[in-house]
Amino acid sequence: MEEDLIAKKAELILGGPVLVPEGFEAPSRISQSTAGPGAGYGSLAFSFGRFRVKKPISRDTGDFELVVGADGYSLTRGGEPFLDRVGIVPIVRHCPEQAFFNLDKRCIYNCAYCTSPHLDRVSVETRTADDIVRMVGESLRECKVVAVSLTSGVVGSVDETVDRFVECVSAVHEAYPQLPIGVEPYVSTREQLVRLREAGADEIKINLETATDAVFRRTCPELNRSLAKRMVREAVGIFGRGKVSSNIIFGLGETDAEIEACMEELCAVGAVPTLRALSINDINRERIRAAVGDLPAVGTERVLRLARMHKEVLERHGLDTLGFRTMCLECTCCDIVPFRDLL
Repeated sequence: MEEDLIAKKAELILGGPVLVPEGFEAPSRISQSTAGPGAGYGSLAFSFGRFRVKKPISRDTGDFELVVGADGYSLTRGGEPFLDRVGIVPIVRHCPEQAFFNLDKRCIYNCAYCTSPHLDRVSVETRTADDIVRMVGESLRECKVVAVSLTSGVVGSVDETVDRFVECVSAVHEAYPQLPIGVEPYVSTREQLVRLREAGADEIKINLETATDAVFRRTCPELNRSLAKRMVREAVGIFGRGKVSSNIIFGLGETDAEIEACMEELCAVGAVPTLRALSINDINRERIRAAVGDLPAVGTERVLRLARMHKEVLERHGLDTLGFRTMCLECTCCDIVPFRDLL
């Protein structure tokens, strides 16, 4: 039963939208994400057992169908039963139980798979520290909030963007000192890391993005992966072992062995990898094809195999995901997370 539910979570992560019935009214906020796999689409978070997945919803077509019954919700796939009972989990800001903000979806860099800079700029305004504090307060009055998390594209320069992070972190920490704060910035100096920590950030995510340098050069040609590795090492010394995470996107042509080697490298310095299946949509499809060509879609079997490998690598280094209180490892909606999904 347990393995079956984990496999179904993997299918949901990899699959397309959930078709909702005509006249459906969501019982909680529909998230309009500007970052992450669901960027650009209205989404709901679905729960089953201890698992949860955030999925785009559609009123026209979908890989899955939401069925509204007299005693709750279920999901079908192609009209066939998929999950007999699901809940709809309230989304605070971007994800359940967290006020997770994208300070600015614009970005001076052009990674092939990133959708944020290509969204309609009218849809979300640039957010100030005052905006963030106000929205955190609104969220606390409306629902359970366990953390505040911040991400952003790089706007103007790296220094200017870090300045905005520091301003927002300081304001939130002063207003709500009881809430842990996670940040996902692009950083280029040790001083920037120190400033973020001193402002009140508890955890940080610095993304290596891909498993290999070769894939990185094709997908993120304007970024510096060696610098990102150095910043991860520096961050562990400042934030602490097990308080630094890093995304590895898979499905870009890398091998399982290359993913394992990248995870080993991160864990060896005390950072926790986050494995993220490549999400392809109408916004990024052509740019991904231009960067890496036509590749086979990631399958459920590979997601589960890599999740087991992920857990084994963490265990070898005495690390886990349970110490994280912010961002993706706390949320679990987009990935199979060891020690939370995979026990």
